[in-house]
Amino acid sequence: MPVSAPSETIDIRVGHSPDPDDAFMFHALANDKLDTGRYRFTHILQDIETLNRRALNAELELTAVSLHGYAFMTDKYALCACGASMGDGYGPMVVAREAMSIDGLRGKTIAVPGTLTTAFLTLKLLLGDDFTHEVHPFDEILNLVEQKKVDAGLIIHEGQLTYADQGLKLVVDMGQWWKQETGLPLPLGANAIRRDLGREAMEDVTRYLRQSIQYGLDHRKEALAHAAKYGRDLDEARNDKFVGMYVNDWTLDFGPVGREAVATLLQRGYEAGVIPQAVELEFIG
Repeated sequence: MPVSAPSETIDIRVGHSPDPDDAFMFHALANDKLDTGRYRFTHILQDIETLNRRALNAELELTAVSLHGYAFMTDKYALCACGASMGDGYGPMVVAREAMSIDGLRGKTIAVPGTLTTAFLTLKLLLGDDFTHEVHPFDEILNLVEQKKVDAGLIIHEGQLTYADQGLKLVVDMGQWWKQETGLPLPLGANAIRRDLGREAMEDVTRYLRQSIQYGLDHRKEALAHAAKYGRDLDEARNDKFVGMYVNDWTLDFGPVGREAVATLLQRGYEAGVIPQAVELEFIG
């Protein structure tokens, strides 16, 4: 009998942020802990706003995106049902050098990590147009606030645990505000899979992503050691805490509540005029 030809290798470029929670999530895929069959994964580490911008051009097959950014690329990508970063009563924060009220932010200059981030969307929902923003790399924002180059900073990633080390004060936790407003967790980031791969490959890749997340949760100490390489200024305890904040049961699957949270966030963004059209969501896996 003739020998069938081996399956053609499919290259999957994976974009994710160089931070502990993404590193934890992708540990198994990045370090060959899984048999991925005909799929070969190549990892590209860039900040989330850069990944959002690249996704507008559909450059990567699988990529981390902000839920805000996803609203502008639904024709090119579907959302993976796994890989979510959800803040259940916590999330991005606005910090300043001195304590102030939320209304005290009005008219101020706020450093933000990108205008397609979910952090920026929630800030717009909170303050409307009543502030000035400057876009800066996420890991420079705390220093800019401390150095009095901006009035306040919108911080994401591990800055949520380290801002007090620089003497800064919390003005508002956007995840806490969102929970009070809606009763829902704040869906910050997701993984998006490119539609032109076709349904079979989209589902296969999403399944491998879920296996990688599950591997990290099942081998927590090992995955945390990998994640620690990306935890700027985080000691072991805070690295563990930060990963636990954003890699958990929500990450294995958005679930009904998580999906409702995404729909609510994007609908409110649309109603506020931050997102130009209503978003129809599709989840894979």
